[in-house]
Amino acid sequence: MNILIGTILIWGAAFWAVRHLHRTAPEARPELYRRAGETFLFMLPRLAVGLIGAGFLAALLPEAFVQRWLSAQSGVSGILLATGFGVLTPGGPFVAFAIGASALKAGAGAGALVAYVTSWSLVSMVRTLSYEVPLMGRRFTLLRVMISLPAPILLGLIASLAQ
Repeated sequence: MNILIGTILIWGAAFWAVRHLHRTAPEARPELYRRAGETFLFMLPRLAVGLIGAGFLAALLPEAFVQRWLSAQSGVSGILLATGFGVLTPGGPFVAFAIGASALKAGAGAGALVAYVTSWSLVSMVRTLSYEVPLMGRRFTLLRVMISLPAPILLGLIASLAQ
């Protein structure tokens, strides 16, 4: 249900933006549609590969592994392992959340899942090496990663206590 609400809000904002642009800058319409089309064509194959890959990765996630190493009973080791998995998970939200949802269904604990999603969000190795280091530099990136890395562990511990 939450995803439906979010989708409706995003579509509403996009509709409002297009309508506003049509009223205030009608001369920009051709450029608007050209850019939208280019972005759509650029993202379509990536989205398809990401969704299919996420589905395969999620289906291959061994339930016994999840229950042993990432369950609520796994404690700090499960949180640390999930943090590492989050750092190493490639791809965007379709991949990370599909893996997280599969882990949840397989019996992962809240602490491990919070650590996984948080580490993927804050310290994704692929995003860090592909974008942050080249654009922001090694020194800044190292500082940000060092400051950010404890967050998934701390939040995972808090989630474990709250579970």
